[in-house]
Amino acid sequence: MQAQPEVQTLNTKLERIANILRFVSWVSLWLQLGLGAASVLMLIFAISGRSFNQAITPTPGVPGAVPGVNYNQGTTPGVNISIFWGVCGILALLFTTYLAFRITRFAKRLRNPDPTLHPKKAEVMKVLRIAVIAGFVGLLLTILGGGSGLGVLLSKSIAQPQGVAIYDPTRIIRSLDIFVAMASMTGITAHYIGTVASLGLFNWLHPEL
Repeated sequence: MQAQPEVQTLNTKLERIANILRFVSWVSLWLQLGLGAASVLMLIFAISGRSFNQAITPTPGVPGAVPGVNYNQGTTPGVNISIFWGVCGILALLFTTYLAFRITRFAKRLRNPDPTLHPKKAEVMKVLRIAVIAGFVGLLLTILGGGSGLGVLLSKSIAQPQGVAIYDPTRIIRSLDIFVAMASMTGITAHYIGTVASLGLFNWLHPEL
């Protein structure tokens, strides 16, 4: 006589877990995708802008070049390192986004009336644990990129004397340099959202499933 209420209670619990898993994972996934896309666009602008500057920069000794002026403004020392860490952070973000999508599939399987198709607790917790670790790794990579980019901007701002635009264009703070720093900051935000979502689900699901 008590079997039916117990089954109904279990189904209600699984339905609640599935709904929360689905909602949190989809919100995390779309926020990470949006912020990641913005970060990618900023890096593309920075890389393509640097290549364009290098292509149009006159070479000293050829017509159009002004003697005594350093025209090597297409390359900014230190920015390449920031771009490298930013790309690594984006790759890590793609991986955590994929893990968030896997959690949505787990939620769908939990809603299936066939109990044999339900994911095991160990399987769900393993994916969430990997997502948390990957999120922290991605945070570290993007923090390294953002820190190196901001270091470049700081060194340029300190080293700018009066009339630097005339005598040394490499020391000008350009919008391309700011794009690199902003890409890293956007990536940090995306990884933070994904890590908080995965860690929150991990702590919540541990006693639930």
